[in-house]
Amino acid sequence: ADLPEHAREALVRSFQRFELGEGGDGVHLLRKARGRGAFQQEALRMLVAEEQQHSRLFRRGLQHMDAHTLVSHWSDRIFTRLRRSLGLRTELALFLTAEAVAMPYFVVLARSGPNEVIRGIGTRIALDEEHHLAFQIDQLKQGLASLSIPVRALVFAAWWCVAVGAATVVAIDHGPALRVCGMPVRAYWGAALRSFRR
Repeated sequence: ADLPEHAREALVRSFQRFELGEGGDGVHLLRKARGRGAFQQEALRMLVAEEQQHSRLFRRGLQHMDAHTLVSHWSDRIFTRLRRSLGLRTELALFLTAEAVAMPYFVVLARSGPNEVIRGIGTRIALDEEHHLAFQIDQLKQGLASLSIPVRALVFAAWWCVAVGAATVVAIDHGPALRVCGMPVRAYWGAALRSFRR
């Protein structure tokens, strides 16, 4: 990739973290889905497969920039531990939060990435994530409908705290890559929370 070194370094650092985060095997999620309908189990299996495809796309981007993948990262370890400690509905809510706050990142990669390969990766992932968000929203609507209004209000308040934290982590961790694509970190942060609100 013929990129200025500061741009390459920023994108490599960012892609390494996303490649790691998108590459989970989904074993725990799929185990939690046992006993659900066959349709939901198959849909979740397909969701995991698409996330793994995103990991391969980020890996391809790293190869394009002559860089390696990471074995682990603190943000991935914390997110994975949190997801696995909770039930299926909460795990889907965390997935939804992570994907909603990451959408502006994928969109800016697609529109303003520094070369065709980077833009192609952003485009493919952003298109997939639109469908993932719609699927997860449908799944969560069914689960949240049975909650009382006060409990639902508490859930949404806690959920907003998680979203603000997730957007802040992405803004700090991926800020240099966002700037390479022409998006100031504050603009990303606002876009991430608007994406989550939608």
